[in-house]
Amino acid sequence: MKPAIELKDVHKSYGTQHVLRGVNLSIPEGKTTIIVGGSGQGKSQIIKHSLGLIRPDSGTVKVFDKDINAINKKQLKEVRTHFGVLFQNSALFDSMTVYDNVALPLRERTKFAEEKISDIVHEKLEMMDVVGSDDKYPAQISGGMKKRVGLARAIVLDPKIIFFDEPTTGLDVEKSNEIYRAFFRTQAQLQYTAVIVSHDVPKIFKLADYVSLLFDGVMQGCITPEEFQLSENPAIKSFVRETMGELYSSEVEGLL
Repeated sequence: MKPAIELKDVHKSYGTQHVLRGVNLSIPEGKTTIIVGGSGQGKSQIIKHSLGLIRPDSGTVKVFDKDINAINKKQLKEVRTHFGVLFQNSALFDSMTVYDNVALPLRERTKFAEEKISDIVHEKLEMMDVVGSDDKYPAQISGGMKKRVGLARAIVLDPKIIFFDEPTTGLDVEKSNEIYRAFFRTQAQLQYTAVIVSHDVPKIFKLADYVSLLFDGVMQGCITPEEFQLSENPAIKSFVRETMGELYSSEVEGLL
């Protein structure tokens, strides 16, 4: 399967802290890959390296077979036009309305007339079920709505790859499920490659085509959720036991 993103032997240190210790990860195009791991393991570093926001100390990061650390700024800017990002806190601009937040990437990166921008923005807001919120400011909408507006902005340019950094942080179960449903609809419709860093195990597995564990600076597998839950890899097995429990594991085994 063709990789959208490929990290090979990526190392990254900050002072004496060796965060990534030879990361190898191939993220398939058009699929949803979930990156899990304990707090402080450096999961978000994978997203930052893939976006070209930070450079590895050694190793390569390729996006659509282009080494993003070996291209110039203009080429990197072009590669980034294919990215969408939903940040942990949604990163909406408080001084801008919902409409203007979603329209911003179109105004910055295209030469579309305002009429066309309006059509696209309303199409994405409708996909996110936040129609009628155009003139509201982020402070006037709920946490769940902020996430959906953030997702609308992330998909407004129809990107090929979208990164999600802890997309349900701070949300209750009901609001988290709303985000998952919105994600499922948009990914099925737009067929983008999704990279999700999440702690919401095992619920996030329902969205996953592949799951990879970052443990001690190394990626452990990039396998289906079913394979992950039954893996004999010691690091994966320990993570499953700690996050899902022995009972959960035995129930899964009983279904197979």
